Amino acid sequence: MAGAIALAAPALAQNDRMTPIATPAQPGAIDLGTGPLPGATAPEAWHSQYGSVFTRNVTVATLTPFLPDPAKATGAAVIVTPGGGFRTLSMENEGWDVARALAAKGVAAFVLKYRLNQTPREMPAFEQSMREMFSGTARTAPRMNPEQAIAGLAPQIADARAAFALIRRRAGEWHVDPDRIGMVGFSAGAMLTLATTLAGQDAKPAFIGLIYGPLGAVTVSADAPPAFVALAADDPFFANSGFGLIESWKTAKRPVEFHLYEQGGHGFGMYPKTTTSTGWFEAYASWLRMHGFLDRKK
Repeated sequence: MAGAIALAAPALAQNDRMTPIATPAQPGAIDLGTGPLPGATAPEAWHSQYGSVFTRNVTVATLTPFLPDPAKATGAAVIVTPGGGFRTLSMENEGWDVARALAAKGVAAFVLKYRLNQTPREMPAFEQSMREMFSGTARTAPRMNPEQAIAGLAPQIADARAAFALIRRRAGEWHVDPDRIGMVGFSAGAMLTLATTLAGQDAKPAFIGLIYGPLGAVTVSADAPPAFVALAADDPFFANSGFGLIESWKTAKRPVEFHLYEQGGHGFGMYPKTTTSTGWFEAYASWLRMHGFLDRKK
């Protein structure tokens, strides 16, 4: 269910083949302790595509800190949640690169490598499965209700909750204010960010960013966090189903900022492009500044 609900493969050059690579060094990655994915048989594997780095068949969730220079640290923190249709994770474009950019702004960033739905071990079979997943679905996909996805995302929500708990436990060590921890996600990662927020429980992000995720209407609580939302008008997956999510936040009288870029497609992340969607990160940083998250807490 989750894979069908949150499509996330970057809509870039479709002839850029997936090339297996050795597992890269992941210094500082911390096992979140949520255990191995139940029933998993395929091992974690990595590949390059679109000039970037991806992983799949993640069975053990980790969190990797990217901490700012203490001299400019604001005390705010963001859990960065890459996308990939819950079958793969765009670790570089929607993870490490985003975290480095946040750290440069003084925000402690933590890349969440969450557990994924299993895919074929061999690369040709995996490529075929991804082609089948996306072929013919782009402009005919039904409206997607994010609330209906929560039950299908139990392992991923558990990973997100564990990430919040870990950061709060080590907040003193990492110079993070436990009440100023947000979450930003991309496509499937946006779906997970939203699901974690809607599920309530103990995560309680202080603010959220939803970058090219589904925009279906949801039930928004009276204490929902401020939301920053960005989408390209030519996004083949989520640009043609209305803007119910934005209306939901407005109806609940909760802060929301929405950027609809004319062009950018899906999966633009931190890729340098000639479209104005490339400016989403600076717009997001300005939004963080407006809400005081780039100010050092006194």
